[in-house]
Amino acid sequence: MANFEINELTKLYYSIGEVAKMLNVNASLLRFWEKEFNIQIAKKNKKGNRLYSVKEIAEIHSIYDFVKLQGYTIEGAKRALKGNQPIQQQGIDPSQGIIEQLERIKEKLQQLKS
Repeated sequence: MANFEINELTKLYYSIGEVAKMLNVNASLLRFWEKEFNIQIAKKNKKGNRLYSVKEIAEIHSIYDFVKLQGYTIEGAKRALKGNQPIQQQGIDPSQGIIEQLERIKEKLQQLKS
């Protein structure tokens, strides 16, 4: 679980390691989310390492919330993040991510059974 509040961040930029530690995830997962959710990291240091602004961290935190805390699939989180409307106004069922996961598990179990 994320152990920070966005409004408590004091630096202009944070390294990928710092952001990964804030969210208690691997840096590779952050890179994966960047690609999947088309997040543009505006700043890199001389070595080419990513430097995340507070705005970018807030965006990643939203993804973390949907995927890790609420159980959305990647596609479900993309739909939920589209626009800035509350999920209920977008017509998205918050439990849909869990249902999709359970359906995939059911399919795999049926494959193993046969």
